[in-house]
Amino acid sequence: MELKDYISNYIEETVRVANGLSQEEIFKAVEILRAVKANEGRLFILGVGGSAANASHAVNDFRKIGGIETYAPTDNVSELTARTNDEGWDTTFTEWLKVSHIRSDDAVMVFSVGGGSETTSQNIVKALKLAKESGAKVISVVSRNGGYSKQVSDACVLIPVVDDSRITPHAEGFQGIVWHLLVNAL
Repeated sequence: MELKDYISNYIEETVRVANGLSQEEIFKAVEILRAVKANEGRLFILGVGGSAANASHAVNDFRKIGGIETYAPTDNVSELTARTNDEGWDTTFTEWLKVSHIRSDDAVMVFSVGGGSETTSQNIVKALKLAKESGAKVISVVSRNGGYSKQVSDACVLIPVVDDSRITPHAEGFQGIVWHLLVNAL
């Protein structure tokens, strides 16, 4: 494929993804975040890989612009790697949330391409189980079929798959679009 065609296709796919977003789920997410803010709860943002980088950026925006106390466990590399080394990767987020005393006024937001399953992103899956047990709300911004995150979310913004070869770039790119929308709707 020639470069001009690739660029044109990518932009067309981006428009299709944007048009496929559920405004109802975005509305639900804003309502949850408004309640977290009103109740002085906290927002914990979970992501792995490129989604961890997005989580870090989103923490800044939700704190600075949105006025919500917000954290990402991946921002503290020392604690993350110590937990991975001493306790294993699968419990890194769960143990971090326990020390943070996650409670019903809080929310957990997940940025993930697949959303976690029995075989992938177990640290996200286990953290979401703990979040639900604590009564915290769950918001997810995921793609593919949404995985475990979609199953347990109170609001799930599913990034539509428009081309199997570009699931990850569209999912991670639209995480940014969605969180900026959410922050500025607060």
